[in-house]
Amino acid sequence: MSTIDGRKPIIFCDFDGTITTKDNIIAIMKEFAPPGWEQIKDDILAQRISIREGVGALFSLIPVERKAEIIAFVQRQATIRAGFQELLDFTKEYGFDFKVVSGGIDFFVEPMLAPYKLTDSLYCNGSDFSGATIQILWPHACDGECTNDCGCCKPSILRQYSANDYYRIVIGDSITDLQAAKLADEVFACDDFLLEKCQELGLRHTAFSSFHEVIAGLKVKKGVSVNE
Repeated sequence: MSTIDGRKPIIFCDFDGTITTKDNIIAIMKEFAPPGWEQIKDDILAQRISIREGVGALFSLIPVERKAEIIAFVQRQATIRAGFQELLDFTKEYGFDFKVVSGGIDFFVEPMLAPYKLTDSLYCNGSDFSGATIQILWPHACDGECTNDCGCCKPSILRQYSANDYYRIVIGDSITDLQAAKLADEVFACDDFLLEKCQELGLRHTAFSSFHEVIAGLKVKKGVSVNE
């Protein structure tokens, strides 16, 4: 079994803005939400409201009849970051567990990840289309140790994998990854927000723009030649 520092390596990888090159929720809001959504977004980023409250409020602006349009829009405009399939191949070859932990919503995340057969490795928010507007469900809410009202609570998910047994690696970009990054043994950051926070907090981190750079960093960790 592959180990790092005597522990099994496990990767927790964000979806929006990490696996995809842009944040799909923001793209959806720009395309489908009425005026006013920008203030909710600003309140989330400024931490004036919680992620759960803000994401729920954003999607409640959109009628359920737009579901099929939203799915088609995401699949049309979203781009998977370079090297993602190679990263999955690497983790399989070297025995790294790989989990997708997403603050996104199942109805547009799952179709994007379907070609990669990651359904059983996905943590994300749910959705309810039984009312007039889209309602968000929270199957991975905060545990008793988290008071951030995260929605899909990434630190709570990390805590399900003991630091005594697992070498925990977080790959992400934004505010939704920050609390998980604080618990991780190592962080790969692909956006200025998470990168700057890692620098401020003194977290072990590496900047990247493609998953090829993540693979190179993991190969160094495993003592594997990056040229092999």
